[in-house]
Amino acid sequence: MRSLKYILSSLALAAIFVSCEDALTEKPKDFISPGNFFTNQTEAEQALAGAYNAIWVGDNYMNLFRHHAEYTLARGSWTSVGNYGARLNADQYGRVDGIWATLYTTIDRANLVIDRVPGIDNIPAAEKARILAEAHFLRGRSYYELVKGWGGVPLRLEPFTGTSEVGAPRATVDEVFELINSDLAIAERDLPGDVGQQTGKASKWATKMLLAQINLELKNWSVAAAKANEVINSGKYSLVPVAAWGDFSKIFWGLTSSEDIHSYHFSVTRTYSHINWYHGTGTPYNRGEVFGFTMLVDAAAPLITAWNPADLRKEFNIYSQYVNAAGVMVQTDAQNRYRFRKFVKDPAGNAVYSIPIFRLAEAYLIYAEASNMADGGPSASALEALNKVKRRGYGYDINTASPVDVTAGTTQAQFADLVIQERAYELFFENDSRWWDLKRTGKYKSVFQEAGKTMTDFRLLLPIPQIEVDNNPEIEPSNQNPGY
Repeated sequence: MRSLKYILSSLALAAIFVSCEDALTEKPKDFISPGNFFTNQTEAEQALAGAYNAIWVGDNYMNLFRHHAEYTLARGSWTSVGNYGARLNADQYGRVDGIWATLYTTIDRANLVIDRVPGIDNIPAAEKARILAEAHFLRGRSYYELVKGWGGVPLRLEPFTGTSEVGAPRATVDEVFELINSDLAIAERDLPGDVGQQTGKASKWATKMLLAQINLELKNWSVAAAKANEVINSGKYSLVPVAAWGDFSKIFWGLTSSEDIHSYHFSVTRTYSHINWYHGTGTPYNRGEVFGFTMLVDAAAPLITAWNPADLRKEFNIYSQYVNAAGVMVQTDAQNRYRFRKFVKDPAGNAVYSIPIFRLAEAYLIYAEASNMADGGPSASALEALNKVKRRGYGYDINTASPVDVTAGTTQAQFADLVIQERAYELFFENDSRWWDLKRTGKYKSVFQEAGKTMTDFRLLLPIPQIEVDNNPEIEPSNQNPGY
């Protein structure tokens, strides 16, 4: 068996390849060594900052699950991801391994904080509780990403010491969720309700959004609706007004927006980022680097053909032509394919852009879906929650009835389908939400089939990294997820 030191080195290396080295200072790179003894709040904050830095799962994570949408067309080394009946290729196995390592690196760093900070006597009680709550949030969120992607996973609740064995069996899915809920109960109780512009930091409202997502996943409808409604009624957030398609950029450009609950913040000077992944050189959206774009939009996919051109989000999210530097209109593709436009360079020169993790629009949509299921049909408040998001999408005032409103008399099943469709348009290309929606609702097979693609069941889960199988004495090859 390889040593624990080898495994930790592998984890650290993998984390380097998927981490964002130029994230903003609210997720600083300082990290106190596990071997150091924590003596004060500064060192505790440094250790916590290390956990924040680690949890940026990287463009590989975003790309992997964005390719698991029926409207995407994979390119280059990502092609095997877009073949939904095939196993992943070697490139993808490496990327999956890196994501796993990153999440467990975050967990280990959070465990270090949870283990060491209680023993520091010179930190004010309220600050100590907040630091520990942030660590519990980061650990809970990391395990949520793991259980979504892999199912049951090893539960590691102590920091690696460099001498102990790494053995841990695969916990059941229920056991993983039990730990997640325990962590988030602490976070919800002790995190601050306001972090100002530092929305990369955990907060009480980010925790409630995570709980709303989790309970939606688990079909705990009443709990999901209640948590989302707490965020909606908090008075902390409001939907960004939109009159033209370009106004949606206000959600993503700049340090934060009025609907930003929790997000990753980045400088537009990043040399390797969302800004470049999806735009070929010569477009007005790429910053000039020579990058191959990783995926295209299938213009023939039913979700895309059904997208009303009057919906301003369509123009904001996808494009089929652009004006190049010479002032010439260029078609993006001769084969009826679009490109993604949501994450582009900021022509106003703002220094920051955001990738949302949670924003208010999703709180409305979670409330609409969950309350519809809990109540046996859409209530007036569920209809209004859905319609606020839909009105904004078409440029209408969110508080005034509009021609695009979903009306009373819609059945429970019809309303559920409309919410999932609205989530696809509102959260398009954001935080891989389309795949998780199709997976959790069981619609993945029918939706992919309608798009002329076949999604096989084994692709619902990712392969456990071979390094974990080889070095964890409590995991056997037979414990691998089916199909791998």
